[in-house]
Amino acid sequence: MPALPSSLISSLSCTPALTVPETAGGLVAALAELPDPRARRGVRHQLTVVVVAAVCAVIAGCRSYTAIAEWVADVPATTALTLGITPGRRPSEAMIRRLLQALDAQLLTTAITVWLAGRAETPASRQAIAVDGKTLRGSRTGDSTARHVLAACDQNAGIVLASTDVDGKTNEITRFGPLLDQIGDLRDTVITADAMHCQREHVDYLAERGAHWILTVKGNQPHLHKQLSRLPWRQVPQAARQDDRGHGRREIRTLKILTVAAGIDFPHAAQALQIRRRRRRLDQPRRFTTETVYAITDLLLHQAKPAQLADWIRGHWTIENKIHWVRDVTYDEDRSQIRTGTGPHVMAALRDAAISALRAAGTTNIAAANRHHARDSSRPLALLGLI
Repeated sequence: MPALPSSLISSLSCTPALTVPETAGGLVAALAELPDPRARRGVRHQLTVVVVAAVCAVIAGCRSYTAIAEWVADVPATTALTLGITPGRRPSEAMIRRLLQALDAQLLTTAITVWLAGRAETPASRQAIAVDGKTLRGSRTGDSTARHVLAACDQNAGIVLASTDVDGKTNEITRFGPLLDQIGDLRDTVITADAMHCQREHVDYLAERGAHWILTVKGNQPHLHKQLSRLPWRQVPQAARQDDRGHGRREIRTLKILTVAAGIDFPHAAQALQIRRRRRRLDQPRRFTTETVYAITDLLLHQAKPAQLADWIRGHWTIENKIHWVRDVTYDEDRSQIRTGTGPHVMAALRDAAISALRAAGTTNIAAANRHHARDSSRPLALLGLI
């Protein structure tokens, strides 16, 4: 991509250095090598300054370029100086928009996920990582389809560990390996994924990386699905059962497990799983709906207890509940009007950064946390370790 011209006349040498303490969370360092798409002549604000300010603004609930620029314009002079912004020379909306829609979205995402991985606590037990995709519906235009991203999320922490774009010339399947390549060590982790990723190439890749897996099986693998459905499940006792009430409904989930080392035509498969979900509304006690889903795993009987398998299967939807749902509902991503250049992917990366940083701090209600950080501009900086 050619360098962007800049209408700003001050040279880069006039830009104050970002005043970051040695104890900072590492975001500034992670962004240090991110290439600037602008021409060097006339650049007033360092790329790192603008991106860190944008992350702070999104933590405070900003959803658009305009909102980010307004947040930057309104912060007190002390906050601006901490960010590295000279008083009286704050980034304009036009400059923020031009820069964010020209950034290399994949390099930005990689830098942010490296930073987020460093903030994630070391899990007490085996780490489980959920892989799932999301369509950025608001990015659709009259002559182009909506953008799509594939992400990997720590099930326990709700932190995005890796993310990659899926362009219109390919699909999630081809991006599975490149996505997980961003995570340095997968040994002894458990990867969970939906039926699209029940692919022989995927399990071969995970075996090479030393990772375990649990994959849902549906109609895209008809032969395998038929094999699983014909197993003698009626003769198998329940290995785990969960009975939950909430949100006006009751859900009963049961898990059955069969060792199938030699009976399933799929590489590395060691156990077959049957998950049955029965749901009913609390005001309709006799009207249950039942859903039966099959899955396979390479985990052996002694490597994971049934209750742990059930938790990982259910925990796969962490990425939907803790990341994608928040982006859709709290940040109204599906109605975003950001469509130009790499803007949709860049904003998705900024939202992931904000949500994951809040999760790492123990936040459960992202909307309330947005309001909390919007009331005091120093709070996002403190969350990022800048003060």
